[in-house]
Amino acid sequence: MASHAANLWVLLGLGLAGILLMTKRLKKTIKADFGAFIQKLELLPPPQPAPPKAPHPLAGLTFAVSDIFDIEGYVTGFGHPDWEKTHEASSHTSSVVLSLVEGGATCVGKTIVDELAYSIHGENKHYSTPTNPSAPACIPGGSSSGAAVAVAANFVDFSLGIDTLGGVRVPAAFCGVIGFRPSYGVVSHTGIIPVSSSLDTVGLFAKDPNILRRVGPVLLQLPFLVQRNPRKILLADDCFQLLKIPMDRVSQVVINSTEKHFGRQLLKHENLENYFSSKVPSLKEFYSEKINCGSKISSISLLANVAQFLQRYEFKCVHEEWIKSEKPGLDSAVSAQINETLDMTDREIEICKSIRNEMGLAVDSLLKDDGILVIPTTAYLPPKLGSKEVFSEDYQNCMFSLLSIASMSGCCQVTLPLGYHDKCPVSVSFIARRGGDRFLLDTVQTMYSSLQEYADTISKSKLLRKAVNQEHSADVAKEKGNQAYKDKQWQKAIGFYTEAIKLSGNNATYYGNRAAAYLELGSFLQAEADCTKAINLDKKNVKAYLRRGTAREMLGYYKEAIEDEIYLLGEE
Repeated sequence: MASHAANLWVLLGLGLAGILLMTKRLKKTIKADFGAFIQKLELLPPPQPAPPKAPHPLAGLTFAVSDIFDIEGYVTGFGHPDWEKTHEASSHTSSVVLSLVEGGATCVGKTIVDELAYSIHGENKHYSTPTNPSAPACIPGGSSSGAAVAVAANFVDFSLGIDTLGGVRVPAAFCGVIGFRPSYGVVSHTGIIPVSSSLDTVGLFAKDPNILRRVGPVLLQLPFLVQRNPRKILLADDCFQLLKIPMDRVSQVVINSTEKHFGRQLLKHENLENYFSSKVPSLKEFYSEKINCGSKISSISLLANVAQFLQRYEFKCVHEEWIKSEKPGLDSAVSAQINETLDMTDREIEICKSIRNEMGLAVDSLLKDDGILVIPTTAYLPPKLGSKEVFSEDYQNCMFSLLSIASMSGCCQVTLPLGYHDKCPVSVSFIARRGGDRFLLDTVQTMYSSLQEYADTISKSKLLRKAVNQEHSADVAKEKGNQAYKDKQWQKAIGFYTEAIKLSGNNATYYGNRAAAYLELGSFLQAEADCTKAINLDKKNVKAYLRRGTAREMLGYYKEAIEDEIYLLGEE
């Protein structure tokens, strides 16, 4: 008795623990701001000028900034509570934030970033991970996770993040919004905590291309120019081969949109592996100096290695002293990268810088003033929260191979959402040469609506094709079941009919046929249940009434059996 009571208390305790855990999870998913903000504030724009002067270009828009931008009177947290504790409030506001406020927009808060803005996953153990509004069970992507979430959840019209090796592009792709990484050096870095000075670029999130068109020129301080259309659109075939979803789910959308606006003659295909191998000779030099590997590595994978080496080296140059003195608690993955021994000789640093210069020239030469390079933004759909997939070698290699192209060349890149695949956001990226930011934004403005239209069409056609294939497979399983039934292999027949039901659960025939096999085995309860399901799907299924009447009679449900017989007489 005592043992039974003890077991009962254990079960009760486990039940309560489960309820508490579930409640905790639910609270996280329904947090009012999706966990995007670390600090709410308000920076108001100046009054509107009196007519006939034009109103401020960003009047009426709201925005948020990642907690890496300085705002006067607030401590810039850099994604870590220990950083916040050991630094004073900023005495000035970041110049890029000021320019947007002066342009008429209202800043309403600071958003969460990954620890020390170092990761591309979007998970932060100190402040909790912002909820991805487009795929709540998946990571939002980082480092500028909160900024992407704030836009995706419609809390602001646009937001700012920092993109070193994907810090804006990855969360834009994973949260299903537009993400813009301008050309390197076009936007001032004054009042922003550096991650890697050679790679950092202020980036922009928006949900509406019209917002991007309004904010872009103010962010970039660009004069008005006549819109130009591209004269060539290059699809990087080898980059599309890295995709973990069907390639044509992304590439065909771009092809259709290009044909509609500019004609098929603009479409070209490029193999970046071969192109970079010939145009970026310092990659081979880096390989021979730094990579200890017996097998050949592709030029794009090498580029990813160089970018990560450079990021780690420059990060440590600026922040290593603080990390050693304060010993902040870091996520194991971030800690492993930051604290890894990095023996970079002056020669190797020079090689990395040479690769950067050669990459910029190579992409400029490939695209010139009128070309757009098309690549997948990320190889993977957003992984599940807490997934170990993000630490796999293939994930890291595929992701950084794609992300390092713009980071190492300094070219501008925009991430564009293309609907969903398996309930997760899908995206594509357009890249233009260094300084081609206005041209890139104009191209996005022209193509965005048709990209969404074709993405929706292709997605629906694939779903329809999948449904048709399932119907066909279900019918094949049913025929196999019929043959087994004829051969008096009742259990085998039930297995085939069950397979058919799993593939197409709204077909009365499949349930009726399985009921017949159950009757042969004397499984009258199952037969009655299947017949009832068949009748619910098809009220005039005579065979189902006959079989259910038989099953009910065998079960002793005589009244119900008579009702089935009366119904059949009425039908006759």
